[in-house]
Amino acid sequence: MSNDTHEAMTSSSDLAAALRLREIHKKIRDELRKIIVGQDEVIEQLLISLFAGGHCILEGVPGLAKTLLISSLARCMSLSFSRIQFTPDLMPSDVTGTEVIAEDKATGQRAFRFLKGPVFANIVLADEINRTPPKTQAAMLEAMQEKQVTVGGVRHELTPPFFVLATQNPIEQEGTYPLPEAQQDRFMFKVRVGYPTYEEEAEIAMKTTAEYDTTVVSVASAAEILELQRVVRRVPAAPPVVKHALDLVRGTRPSEPNAPEFVKRNVTWGAGPRAVQFLILGAKARAILRGNPYVSTEDIRAVAGPVMRHRVVMNFAAQAEGYTPDKLVDDMLQHVKPHAGGLLADDRVNKTINA
Repeated sequence: MSNDTHEAMTSSSDLAAALRLREIHKKIRDELRKIIVGQDEVIEQLLISLFAGGHCILEGVPGLAKTLLISSLARCMSLSFSRIQFTPDLMPSDVTGTEVIAEDKATGQRAFRFLKGPVFANIVLADEINRTPPKTQAAMLEAMQEKQVTVGGVRHELTPPFFVLATQNPIEQEGTYPLPEAQQDRFMFKVRVGYPTYEEEAEIAMKTTAEYDTTVVSVASAAEILELQRVVRRVPAAPPVVKHALDLVRGTRPSEPNAPEFVKRNVTWGAGPRAVQFLILGAKARAILRGNPYVSTEDIRAVAGPVMRHRVVMNFAAQAEGYTPDKLVDDMLQHVKPHAGGLLADDRVNKTINA
């Protein structure tokens, strides 16, 4: 990682980019609200994940507009979009692409030619990702982590920005293949999509049963998104804030000497190092979207749920008692207190505040 990543946001170009990020964030929310009723927290978490450069899982029962939200988001940003409907008979080559024999009509010679699969897009909607076997689920791993696909020993780079936005249904167990922990760990956020309120559902019923405008306007280009992601990484996080993220994550591991008793009693495996990385990145994006030039412990705590809920494995006793990962995260936030002082001791934070 270059030193630029750790520099404070003191240049005029960085500050202008930060203002542009908040402007784009507001415009995207306004465009999505033309189509999506309610779900403000879901939209906020999805945009934080996007600006931080992470992948995201949306989990909720059918009919909550998860697919519509993702496709509308792609239209808001002039990004290429593809949808993969995951089914039990889907093959890895249906995701990544395959080599075919093509004949050159001029010379009559035959050669292998790579046909790109739907993963070659800026935003890939992996719809009902838990409905396909692990063999096909694993076809996404290299793309998500390395931003490339290897077919026939040849690497094919994916065009940035690249996001996998997956959906899954939490209630239908028959015919599903839960994502392995290693693949879940590649997703920055796991976002819960809940039922709308009474008033929101009434508005949904009125809109969707009559004529209404579903047109959204593009407000950002791929180049802008990439630049904004770089700006997010330059937001400073002081050592006490980083330590708070570490305390939250390491406290979920029952093997840690200082792990609380409720963790040792209920958890089989705790969150790994990616949780710390994503906590800090998500907090940086949240901070800048709220007009703050540096990360606070409040930002860390605000993204703890979507970052950590899919990274802890509960034991059988906890599952039998209904003790969920979300309850564990809530208990960790109550148990782990922020480090006192020290925020302004970070030179990068001081430079940013005084810029």
